[in-house]
Amino acid sequence: MRNLKVTIGYDGTNFQGWQEQRSGRTIEGEIRKGLFFMHKHPVNINAAGRTDSGVHATGQVINYWSDLDSIPIERYCRALNSFLPLDVRARQVEEVDEAFHARHNARERSYKYYLYPADIPEPHLRIYSDRIVRRPNMNLLNEMAAVLIGTHDFSSFSAPSEEVPNRVRTIYSACFHTEGPYLVFYIAGNGFLWRMVRSLVGSLLTYEAEGLHGSDVAEKLAAKNRKLAGPTAPAWGLFLHRVRYGNEQLLY
Repeated sequence: MRNLKVTIGYDGTNFQGWQEQRSGRTIEGEIRKGLFFMHKHPVNINAAGRTDSGVHATGQVINYWSDLDSIPIERYCRALNSFLPLDVRARQVEEVDEAFHARHNARERSYKYYLYPADIPEPHLRIYSDRIVRRPNMNLLNEMAAVLIGTHDFSSFSAPSEEVPNRVRTIYSACFHTEGPYLVFYIAGNGFLWRMVRSLVGSLLTYEAEGLHGSDVAEKLAAKNRKLAGPTAPAWGLFLHRVRYGNEQLLY
């Protein structure tokens, strides 16, 4: 038996989110189905986090126990992918310590949100980025994003219906940068509330358009009032980028 850590990428367009449900197509459901056919019995998996309907991933991480000891690690990705649909891919497989748990041991999760400033967007980019009609002030956006760094109560930028013990999270990095034609919001932290990243993106863009500054974001954050947030950005521009567990060498 081997405890395997698998880095997963997926196109979330045709999924109803990560978590397996009684009906509807989910990423967890497709992976469990593939592992069942591969192992000839059910296999339980642990995931670093859950993504909503329409959200993509380049660096989701899962772990599970496999009794297929005959497959060498260097061939395991190809073997697993032969049992998965084309919109879900295993990108990297490692054998890890028996105590490793994809969610409990995660030290940092990072997301990227892709914005495409264009009057007329390229049709093939429409499901992997959110179109905006103008290019915003990057200096102002990054002034506001910098306020998010540190440990804060993010009640102002979370879904009120989410039942969690507290809404305090620690953000290690938050900034806007360009990648080719895209404007990208990058954020990394110890964890995120439901729809928090999408709420931050929509809010910061709205605040920039209104001419607000970092001090205004600090006030809204401290108020812990969801009514002060802007609109929530759509799911299709969001990617779970990476999960870190230590000083490991990363392929992606």
